[in-house]
Amino acid sequence: MSRYDWRVVEAPPPYGVAITATPAIRRVVAGNPGPMTGNGTNTWIVDHAGGGCAVIDPGVADDAHLDAVERALNGRVLTHILLTHTHHDHLDGAAPLSRRTGAPIHAWHRSAEPTFTPDVGLHDLDLVAGLRVLYTPGHAADHICLETTDGIILTGDHVMGWSTTLVPPAPHGSVQMFLDSMERLLQRGPRLLLSAHGPVIEQPETCMRGLIEHRLSRHESIAALLSAQPRTAEQIVDAAYHRLRPGLRRAALLNLRAHLEKLRDDGRAIQAGDTWAHA
Repeated sequence: MSRYDWRVVEAPPPYGVAITATPAIRRVVAGNPGPMTGNGTNTWIVDHAGGGCAVIDPGVADDAHLDAVERALNGRVLTHILLTHTHHDHLDGAAPLSRRTGAPIHAWHRSAEPTFTPDVGLHDLDLVAGLRVLYTPGHAADHICLETTDGIILTGDHVMGWSTTLVPPAPHGSVQMFLDSMERLLQRGPRLLLSAHGPVIEQPETCMRGLIEHRLSRHESIAALLSAQPRTAEQIVDAAYHRLRPGLRRAALLNLRAHLEKLRDDGRAIQAGDTWAHA
């Protein structure tokens, strides 16, 4: 596999309309494109037995986006609002959508966002709206994926076809947890992945193995930059991430610190405050 064979990209999709993924699943893309969100946050609408549906990741608190989500219900009753995690490009539309529809908000029972508590706390392997909860920390401490009965996994930000995933340092994230969660999803053998950013991933194993390979390669390249002379993450980041686009330096620093923590935990790096040296 070449370096980026796993990537799945698409032209900017239409905003404000429902895009069909399967007969029972549609997405509405929020109008929040950017370097961290790609074309925007996907809000997924999943029909379930009994004539109801669930909305996954309502996205931004934008009236035009929430109007489009309500139109995409196609007359079905919204019974559940589900969050894959509590980053604001997923969370902020949840409370306004709940007020509009009366649907309760479901999320991991230990919220990583101090200002938010779900109406219903979820646990690993729970069934909700016909979906199986899979706890997948790494990108966020409260990250979950949601699995349908017919082999589709809604992956939030854990697997994205258009880009690698930001993995922040503890307590918010962990490179080891990210890799463990990726292996867990691989073992489920999904037939499709539906991400919170980007198009449908039709070759799940290729994408996930490519992302794992990319992450491990990045890890080893960071390890190779460590020397006996302690340096700060700020001093290491430009050597670790070449040609950073504007606006991505903070994300690169978070990723770097998460990798340095794993190197420390594996006995390959020595930390003193925010300085790092090889062990």
